[in-house]
Amino acid sequence: MLEQYTYKANKKLRYGYTTGSCAAAAAGAAARMLLSGERVEKISLLTPKGMILLLNIEDICRKKNQVRCAVRKDAGDDADITDGILIYATVEREEYPNIKKCDIMIDGGEGVGRVTKRGLTQKIGEAAINPIPRKMIYDSVYQEAKSFGYEGCLNVVISVPKGEEIAKKTFNPRLGIEGGISILGTSGIVEPMSETALIDTIHTQIQMKVAQGERDLILTPGNYGSDFIKQSLHIDLEHCIKCSNFIGDTIDMAYEFQLRSLLLIGHIGKFVKLGAGIMNTHSRCADARMEILCSCFLMAGGSAEQAREILSCITTEEAIDRIELYQKKEQTMEQLMRKIEFHLKRRAFDGLEIGAIVFSNQHGILGITTDADQLKKRLEGKARL
Repeated sequence: MLEQYTYKANKKLRYGYTTGSCAAAAAGAAARMLLSGERVEKISLLTPKGMILLLNIEDICRKKNQVRCAVRKDAGDDADITDGILIYATVEREEYPNIKKCDIMIDGGEGVGRVTKRGLTQKIGEAAINPIPRKMIYDSVYQEAKSFGYEGCLNVVISVPKGEEIAKKTFNPRLGIEGGISILGTSGIVEPMSETALIDTIHTQIQMKVAQGERDLILTPGNYGSDFIKQSLHIDLEHCIKCSNFIGDTIDMAYEFQLRSLLLIGHIGKFVKLGAGIMNTHSRCADARMEILCSCFLMAGGSAEQAREILSCITTEEAIDRIELYQKKEQTMEQLMRKIEFHLKRRAFDGLEIGAIVFSNQHGILGITTDADQLKKRLEGKARL
């Protein structure tokens, strides 16, 4: 267990360590047992973040030219689907007479995904072991080989027996990674409640779409949006990126990858916040839903007394019902869409066409920005090709 802590949202939270750290530690321990002949039950690992881990080695299996062992993933206080699983490394010794220095080959085995689409850092067919974890594994095994003066070839296979089942609950299928999880971690450490991993996943999704020739994409926060796109707009979800609450970050990425256009489609509950330039829609960052709706309602000619009633609403669906009761829904949404369009174009600069469609579960489409209909038709045209 890693006894390092941080404070977020007034809570003391414990750090954990990544699947990459587990793989590197298991590989180093297996190499040491193979080359020394001694049993290893704990091993230290220096992570890229600079923290030193002392990790327990489990399920050791020693043979003449091969050692297999595991390290248990500890996500700390982060909500991580891989928490508690065993990450295995098998290190096998092979003697090749033509090799004059230590050669280390790294691959993925059971439960480690394989890349099937272009756009990732690994080539199609390669194991989904990201570059930094791969380097950590290599360095860990190389240091053991060097300390024992070994100059032959070592084959390293990383496996995760529960990986294939766990991967079904991750982004891997959407990223074209099949058969298991990815071995991840740029720092080697899991920071609790960190947004970095999710933002990196969004970045990877866009990178893959661009590698496949896409220049016009749809952006939606989650399942509400994707369901609406499929069932009500009948647009192929192949063009869709899920961004969770990170709308501003994703617009920046679209600009970075020089996309031609980005069409945002989302529920009023999140997208109303765009009307005030709030680009991270998580409630802990800002919750001005009713205030924004009320300002638009007042600009549409609503009364102060009616606005006070809207402010008392709990959900945006309830607020829209009340605005409709006051016969100001269309005018209010016109005001809101003008605000949303202003802030989106300000964030997107000049090099990216951008538009938005806002809907509710009860009322359907509530508003469309100036360019959204044109962007929607462009995507519908692609679907017909």
